[in-house]
Amino acid sequence: MNKARVGLTLGAGVLALAAPIVMHFEGLMTKPYLDPIGIPTVCYGDTHAVMRTYTPAECKSMLLASMAEHGAQIAPCLSDALPDHQKAAALSFAYNVGSGAFCGSTFVRKLNAHDPSACAELSRWVMAGGKQLPGLVRRRAAERALCEGRA
Repeated sequence: MNKARVGLTLGAGVLALAAPIVMHFEGLMTKPYLDPIGIPTVCYGDTHAVMRTYTPAECKSMLLASMAEHGAQIAPCLSDALPDHQKAAALSFAYNVGSGAFCGSTFVRKLNAHDPSACAELSRWVMAGGKQLPGLVRRRAAERALCEGRA
């Protein structure tokens, strides 16, 4: 796979498809809070800059920067032959689970192999802290629909 080309294709189009899913399911919280499994979080699920209250504009800027960073981290793990809707589903998923978990997942292996069952793998990632979370079930369903080209 051509890593330079993948990096370019995980650009504005992919970000535009993935950002609404991430924004919807992460939700906007301008004040720091603990996520469902106790991780300090702020804005749209950011776990790195949890130190103060942010404006909505700051949160959106942080989200876009973080998504671009996640895109750069997962680009080497993705085939450059994938369509943007699948890359966008992958980006939303990786933003939630982290690039390490994403790159080591059966989902990415099947996706790169163009396995027709690849998108269904997303439905398996609905646990956090040892519990199935309804929000993760809904998020994975949205990511799967995008991955399958139904969204």
